[in-house]
Amino acid sequence: MRFLFYSHDGLGLGHTRRNLALADAVTRLHPDAAVLMATGVQPISFLGIPQNVGVLKLPGIRKINNDVYGGRCLPIPLAEHVALRSAILRAAVESFLPDVLLADKHPFGVGNELLPALEVMRKRGGRTALGLRDILDDPQALVSEWARQDLARRIPRYYDRVLVYGSRSVFDPIASYGFSAAMAERTVFCGYVVNRTRRRWRAADALPILSRDRPTVLATAGGGQDGVHLLDCFLGAVAGAGWNAIVVTGPQTPDGDRRALEARALEAGVTFRSYLPGLSQWFGKVDALVSMGGYNTIVEALLSGTPTVCVPRVVPRTEQLLRAQAFARRGLLRLLRPEELEPSRLRREVLAALDSSREELRKRARAVLDFEGAVKSGRELIELATQAGTTPGREAVTAPPFPGAA
Repeated sequence: MRFLFYSHDGLGLGHTRRNLALADAVTRLHPDAAVLMATGVQPISFLGIPQNVGVLKLPGIRKINNDVYGGRCLPIPLAEHVALRSAILRAAVESFLPDVLLADKHPFGVGNELLPALEVMRKRGGRTALGLRDILDDPQALVSEWARQDLARRIPRYYDRVLVYGSRSVFDPIASYGFSAAMAERTVFCGYVVNRTRRRWRAADALPILSRDRPTVLATAGGGQDGVHLLDCFLGAVAGAGWNAIVVTGPQTPDGDRRALEARALEAGVTFRSYLPGLSQWFGKVDALVSMGGYNTIVEALLSGTPTVCVPRVVPRTEQLLRAQAFARRGLLRLLRPEELEPSRLRREVLAALDSSREELRKRARAVLDFEGAVKSGRELIELATQAGTTPGREAVTAPPFPGAA
């Protein structure tokens, strides 16, 4: 079985980390499976590449606003980025011949860059799946955005299955986003995806040796592109608080901001790391976490029962805020809205989190959330692969002979 996983990767690492989790699940469930990861994330090798998984690197793009992107590294117009990425994706389908194409969140990619690849998949008789995180955005905003792109009609036309990485009891996108009947029929709720990708251990990945007579609080901004204010505020909250404090900025933090945060952390006696690919392995070893509301970070923290203060992103989407509110209502985390963020308030929230029972939080999270999203999604993808090429009217294509091959 062959799978092509695509993520557009305009902001953060979440899309690629989810796809890596699913690739790991697929290759565990079906050891002969081959997965090709198409991604624009630069440090993907440090995230841990599962067995039988190859990487197809796309030129990186950067999200500026909803539906507004620019190049991340190459100094060429966005239209040329899209054309180049689109050609690579189509060539991958034509040469790798995947049985299943999985797209994370963005059904047709930036500027419809994935559309030619999807057309080839349909012609070949391949199967397609769209993976959606539990919450996408404010319902009114998302319905309006989808209407402009006619996605409610186009998604069922190009996708055989819609995998929702969440629980319907927590948030129901079918009702909230007004899925069409055809799209609702294709939708499967798989539970929350946790990245358990096998990684090569490095000495730098070990938790620093810190005083055991004080609690340890970790602050992270995920990818780091827009979390500088949160980390700066955390450094202000640490002063005189009596914690062991650790700050991790993320690989997409602008260089100037990273250097400024590192200097301030050094002055405050705070342990500083610019990036840790296996950061979630620390969650179960610290006493509290301060983070934004990214899907992967919050889910991994809840799995380990780590008391968390969440300061979600609200621009350009309110997805993180909606998720944090849904989890806070169930007693799974402490929510601090961005407009309320200042050092003394953050310190009070951290102190309250430190009073929480890790074991009680872990039990509550497991009672409310299904953490088997990667395995259940993997089974759905393998089932789709068994159906590839069987739909009437779809043309199956065999790989062309390799020049010089016997």
